Order: sequence, then C-alpha cells, then structure tokens
Amino acid sequence: MTEKEPEKWLKIEIAASADLMDALGNFLTETGAQGVFQETLAPQSPEDFPESQASETIKAYFPHDARSEKRIGAIQKYLESLSEIFSDLPAPTLKTEIISDPDWAEQWKKYFKPIRVSNNIIVKPTWERYAPSSRDIVIEIDPGMAFGTGQHASTRMCIEALEDVIMQDRSVQDWKVLDVGCGTGILGITAAKLGAQDVICLDIDKKATEIARENAAINHVDDRLHIISKDATTINEPRNLIIANLTSKLLLKLCLHLTQLLEPEGYMIISGIIEQDAAEIEENFSIAPLIQKRVIQEKEWVCYILQKKSSAA
Repeated sequence: MTEKEPEKWLKIEIAASADLMDALGNFLTETGAQGVFQETLAPQSPEDFPESQASETIKAYFPHDARSEKRIGAIQKYLESLSEIFSDLPAPTLKTEIISDPDWAEQWKKYFKPIRVSNNIIVKPTWERYAPSSRDIVIEIDPGMAFGTGQHASTRMCIEALEDVIMQDRSVQDWKVLDVGCGTGILGITAAKLGAQDVICLDIDKKATEIARENAAINHVDDRLHIISKDATTINEPRNLIIANLTSKLLLKLCLHLTQLLEPEGYMIISGIIEQDAAEIEENFSIAPLIQKRVIQEKEWVCYILQKKSSAA
C-alpha cells in the first residue's frame, strides 16, 4: 500500500503598502485563494481594530494545478495596475513558491485574535480566552479555510448592520434570515445570537458549509441555522432579512432575485463592495422598491442597509 502523495500548493507572497492590503486580500480571494493571511498584522486588544503599518506582507495559498501559471499572470497584471493607479506608493513585489501541505490551523492562530466588532458583539477564535461583560454577545469562530472572521472590514460592517437592524426594529417578531455566501457562518450565527429563529446559510463551497455547521454547533445555534450548499438563485422562500457579503459582480448578478425574495418592509444588507463600485451598486439596488436606510464605510469598503417598501407605501 503506497502512501498518498502530499497535496501541493502555490504560495503567493506580496509585499506592499498597508493601504493596499484590503484590495489585495479581496482580489486574491476572488482569484480562488484557499487561505489569505496578512503576515504583519499585530495582535490587537479586543477593543481595537488593527493598526495600519507602512508596509505589510500578504500570503495566499492556491491549489497547485493546471491554472497556476494563469493565476500568477493575473496577479502580476493586477499588481501592475495597482502600481499605475497608486503611483505615489512603493510598487508591490511578488514571490511565488510551490509547497506541500501548509499548516492552515497554525497560520490562522497567529493572526486571528478576539475583536470587538460593534457595540455588543465580540468575535473570538475558539482557541483564545475572553472574559465578556454582561452586555457582550460573543461569537466563537474556528475559520478552517473559509472566509469570515470579523477581521475584514466587509464582515465587520455586516455585523454592525445586523445589530442595527435587529435591535432597532422591534416591530419584527419573527426574523427570517438568508445569509448568501456564508463562509464560516459568522453572519448567520450573529443573526441567531441577536434573536433570529429561522436562518438559511448558503455557500456553493461545500467545505465552507461544513465549517459553518461546526461553528453553528460551537455557538449553540445549530437548531436555528439551516446550512446548505446551493446557489442563491435556487432559493424561493420569502425572507425579511437578507445578508449578502459578496463581490460587487456577484451582487449585481443576484440583485433582481434577492429583491424578489425580500418581503415588503424587509431589510437587505449588502457588503464586499469597494468604493469605486459603489455608484453602480447604488444604481441597481437603491431604486424602487428598495430604499437606502444607511451606508457604513470603512477605508475603501462600503456596506448598505436597504429596505423594501410595499407598493402601498
């Protein structure tokens, strides 16, 4: 019996200005990275967001396959375009390496620390200790290889928006939530911990849905979360709260379907939007029957809270 050959991975390492880190992380994730780690992210206290530094390193891991050369080419082209747009910043540098079996769990543990994301919500990794105050709602996450830890601006803003919607609108007794592109399940879990009893979490990545199920159980909300690996267009159950933390391209593709799924007076939270795409997003989402209730912004990332007005309104 022969031993299984270890899986090979393409490791991408980019050194660049701290101002470019969010854009690089988003691009690498969109390009198919199975893990993205910001190497110089210093440990933070639960009260603080990470401090920006002059120059940082970001590492990404891709399956090493027939598409590796194409991916490297796309990343090089993207770095060249960033250098042209941000000509006042040092040009990003790229290193590549083929490796076997990176230790995902240990990588995450270095950079994922407890963080206060909003007034009441703390996100912490399962392996870190945190002593909550009486008002704290603690979300425990073991990310594995899925996206969503509360460290990224788009996730933080979605959590703030969820807290705003569920805690402010007391007229809704029965929140029926849809979390599109759930990743670790962090947003669906947050909705359940804020009181939602019926939460559908979707992700086309089966590995992500496995991780989301584990995290739901860790947070004791697995009885309220229905976690499924499906495309959002296959869902037809009306919802009064939809969360979609995706890319602008995916949001535009799903705009009509999500609007149809949303019940009158229901809320939609959309994020994962870079500032330069905001105008196109607003043209498609901030139109009848949807109205813009609030815009949250952090650095170059934007999150919208929208509400669907009934035709009688």
